[in-house]
Amino acid sequence: MTKSKLNLIIEGVMLLCMGALAGIGLLMKYVLIAGFRRGAIYGRNVELCFWGLDRHQWGTIHLVIASILISLLVVHIALHWAMILAIYRKLIPDPLTRRIIAIVLV
Repeated sequence: MTKSKLNLIIEGVMLLCMGALAGIGLLMKYVLIAGFRRGAIYGRNVELCFWGLDRHQWGTIHLVIASILISLLVVHIALHWAMILAIYRKLIPDPLTRRIIAIVLV
């Protein structure tokens, strides 16, 4: 598999992960509302579920997908590292300034 195909697959999976994170985040915020707000809205403590999963189970799925996204992001940066360095060198031509900025960022 070529580097460009691998990059395309990684970016596609990252896009799906971001969409899933946004969707689950909205689900947890507006549908599976927290316990203290449930009582205020429904007048009693009811169990809210979506597709048979409660808020905490969706939160676990959210965390797993976020971990996958972060892992893919690290791979994505590694695949683009040469380009990142080239752009960094072009933006900051002075080697001493580049080194100082790199130390500050680290």
